[in-house]
Amino acid sequence: MSKRFGMKMMGITAAIVVGMVTVLSGCGTNSNSNITASGTAAPSPSPSAAASSTPKADTPASKKLVVYAALNEDDIVQIQKKFKEDTGIDIEYLRLSGAGEASTRVQAEKAAPKADIMIGGSVEFYDPLAQQGLLEKYASPNAKDLDKQFIDPNGYWQGWYMGVLGIVLNKERFQKELEPKGVQMPKTWDDLLDPRYKGLLISSNPNTAGAAYIFMADQMFRLGEDNGWDYLKKLNANVHHYTAAAGDGINLTATGEFVAAMAWMHDSVKTAKQGYPLQVVVPDQTAAEIGGAAVVKGGANTDNAKKFIDWLLTKPVQEMNTNSSNRYSVRKDVAPPAGMVKLEDVKLVNYDRSQASAKKADEVKKFTDLIGK
Repeated sequence: MSKRFGMKMMGITAAIVVGMVTVLSGCGTNSNSNITASGTAAPSPSPSAAASSTPKADTPASKKLVVYAALNEDDIVQIQKKFKEDTGIDIEYLRLSGAGEASTRVQAEKAAPKADIMIGGSVEFYDPLAQQGLLEKYASPNAKDLDKQFIDPNGYWQGWYMGVLGIVLNKERFQKELEPKGVQMPKTWDDLLDPRYKGLLISSNPNTAGAAYIFMADQMFRLGEDNGWDYLKKLNANVHHYTAAAGDGINLTATGEFVAAMAWMHDSVKTAKQGYPLQVVVPDQTAAEIGGAAVVKGGANTDNAKKFIDWLLTKPVQEMNTNSSNRYSVRKDVAPPAGMVKLEDVKLVNYDRSQASAKKADEVKKFTDLIGK
């Protein structure tokens, strides 16, 4: 990972072209011909006779699924490979910087949907799509034993993992630059308001990153609306800039370009395991995401999209995701990720997900006005 790479915004680097393939089969003669093998004219069959004598070909089942993914590249590649192995269905994916960018793309394509399914990012980004009629209702039989918090009461999205927000620090820069100034390792979100973090802290933008919006909402739920906005205003004075994706902050902190970032705990621990000098802190009164998946209404491969939802919720796939991404499973029979705090030991804020979803558009606009971008 280079610094140049870390400083680049994540953008759309690939385009998906969805084609329709028509398979024509023949038996050695032109089906529209009225000439027999001997070259003499044959009588034209009546419409009823032609219909009864010509068997109707079945439409071949689709073997493709187009996915808009707000996931890390290695996660969606692993899903692509495993789904093909298990089902024979090919995934064509477009990886986007976050759930905000993915939902914006689904909205822009509503007249002619290109995707069959959207996965990744918190369900707060899915509710507005459902309200606009852009998602297909689907209740997976594999969700019947899950906690109700992971199932959309209106039937449009499905939760398939959980992630917890934390603070990630570059230990080397922290010990060299902040500890000599008397700054203690942060334990709460409020510790990041210390003016000695000015220009050393990075965060993400709630317009594009689900983590950033959940972080915003976390402050409102733990402090109240007015005090929450006051907190964000003060924090903005310390933030160097806001990235498109939450993962960008981890990369830039790992390579030492910044001292600290707000980020997902699972992605931070995953990067730390690669040998980067990272320390992950889970503050009290933090918030969690429910990672979503939903069938896009009007997609060309809706049946395969429903199969994909079912597949995501199976125990082997949940274990695969937990082991590779460090995310918490929505299944009770899947162990927590190795090296992660047990979910029951995380002190979560009292987070009203339905309220956060309902207020999202107004809150994001207010935040954009606050930072002046």
